[in-house]
Amino acid sequence: MVLNYIWIAFFLIAFIVALGKLVFIGDTAVFTDIINASFASAKTGFEISLGLTGILSLWLGIMKIGEKGGVIQSFARLASPVFSKLFPDIPKNHPVTGSIFMNLSANLLGLDNASTPMGLKAMQQLQELNKEKEEASNPMIMFLCINASGLTLIPITIMMYRAQMGAVNPSDVFLPIMLTTFTSTLIAILAVCVKQRINIFQRNLLLFFGGMGVFIGGLVWLFNSLNQEQVSLYSTLFANSLLFTIICGFIISGIRKKINVYDSFIEGAKEGFHTAITIIPYLVAILVGIGVFRASGAMDFIIEGIRIGFGALGIDTEFVGALPTMLMKPLSGSGARGMMLDAMNTYGADSFVGRLSSIVQGSCDTTFYVVALYYGSIGIRNTRYTVQCALLADLAGAIAAVAMAYLFFT
Repeated sequence: MVLNYIWIAFFLIAFIVALGKLVFIGDTAVFTDIINASFASAKTGFEISLGLTGILSLWLGIMKIGEKGGVIQSFARLASPVFSKLFPDIPKNHPVTGSIFMNLSANLLGLDNASTPMGLKAMQQLQELNKEKEEASNPMIMFLCINASGLTLIPITIMMYRAQMGAVNPSDVFLPIMLTTFTSTLIAILAVCVKQRINIFQRNLLLFFGGMGVFIGGLVWLFNSLNQEQVSLYSTLFANSLLFTIICGFIISGIRKKINVYDSFIEGAKEGFHTAITIIPYLVAILVGIGVFRASGAMDFIIEGIRIGFGALGIDTEFVGALPTMLMKPLSGSGARGMMLDAMNTYGADSFVGRLSSIVQGSCDTTFYVVALYYGSIGIRNTRYTVQCALLADLAGAIAAVAMAYLFFT
């Protein structure tokens, strides 16, 4: 229901802004730009789905081997002490707990190609437990909001972009990104816990969050003791080595269980192909809405309005240069990446705006894309309070990003 209102709002606001530009400033190309953007966005949505087909088939095939080989169940038991508190509606040691664990672990390491198929597999398993097939269940909402908050320990992609744009020390945003993404994820979990009346002060949850804080602190200390080349080398080597180890471990587990590994892979790969086809209309719909909103110039009006408003209050408006990245991030990952690169190109990679844009890009995920992709794959129409909680986490992440940028770089 919320996505329905947001989608309609994209088009209505775009129409009003475009009509105003045509009448008041004589911009005769605005409607042409909007139509071209809608076609381009529809094409992008299809291409994304097409590109996911091979990746989904690969990883869901591997996941099927792990499921039949008992590895997923082992992960479920490992994650049970914490997940049983955050996801109380999931039966104890259910395989979906293992899938959620795998998805979140891949996200932590920045392994997008692996995390998405694992997340889609988790959603399919959650749907099997869901009594209302068109309405998001409590575990689905918690899972989606954690995903949308974008918790990432190693933002290697952001550091690579900064290096390419000429930053003197590309990894100087590492600590601010980590603190910001931890903040947004914590807010996402707290918001959903409040809505679902989950006691956040349970012993296992307090130990988990305390352990996460200690782990992040240790990781920060380690990475601060390395230079940029070592950070890039070790983080990439660790992530890819872990990924290949998981694949081989799943296959070995299948051999030990004496299952037909090849046939199991084919079975899972077929599910991946079907899932990729299913999500096409959902991705096309949300990307077209976003494309129309951008092409109309509505986002430019919002940003300029915020600049004027803060300036009138006597508040420093230096952060406004990074607002395009902040506002685009919940809407479009590629759009936000383009905004970040444009900010670094315009202001400089080591400028306040360039660094703030990098922090924003590395510390949260694309809410509407995640919601459309994951819920669309299983036909969920009523998302309940998913979008509200996820956007609250995005807002908290944006505020934390601004605070971290002023704390570290001014």
